[in-house]
Amino acid sequence: MRALRILPVVAVVLGGLLLGADRLAATWAESEVAGRASLAGGRTESVEVDIKGFPFLTQAVDERFDEVEVVAKGVHTQAGGKPVRIGELTVDLRNVTVTGDWDGFRAGSATGTALISYADLVAASERATAMEYGGPGKVKVTGSVEVLGRKVTRTVVSSVTLGAGGTVKVRADEVPGEGIPFLEDMIRERTDFERPLGQVAGMRVTGVEPRPEGLAVTVTGKDVAIAG
Repeated sequence: MRALRILPVVAVVLGGLLLGADRLAATWAESEVAGRASLAGGRTESVEVDIKGFPFLTQAVDERFDEVEVVAKGVHTQAGGKPVRIGELTVDLRNVTVTGDWDGFRAGSATGTALISYADLVAASERATAMEYGGPGKVKVTGSVEVLGRKVTRTVVSSVTLGAGGTVKVRADEVPGEGIPFLEDMIRERTDFERPLGQVAGMRVTGVEPRPEGLAVTVTGKDVAIAG
């Protein structure tokens, strides 16, 4: 009887040890993948990887994972031939398989969000002098022009929309002209802009949403490759 009472205790202890070993292996793998992973083909300041599902070791033996979340911060990439920095790129990868000799990965499908700060958007616009959140679907853009030797600065409320080919469009709803000839056109040259994103980390752009912390760009893709 004593032995029968001990068996459940032993089972619990062994189960705990196996669970601990499984999580240790998962943590080690997440660290290794994070150190080598490349999502956008450019320089990334930091990467965090979270391998979902249990047990990890069974998935590792099969070289297939149900779900992997990757959070990359400070992604330096290209948009329309111009450099742009993505503050944070969060990607949820599904049906992930190992390629080669564990030198890369491929996801059957992926969805994610790229968050671009307004400071980085200003740098990408190459025209505006400042930008901030302006409410749902809107941003406030500041631009300056020289009129008859005098610097004129205007802040306008602009709509943010997504055009063909994943092009982000920022256009002022209204520009006060104050009777100055051509002032509206001159201000628009500084505040209105388009930036074709094309693809982000091999995924197409499906939506844009201004948020207080920056512009959120929604992406989705299939058969997405992850180098490293």
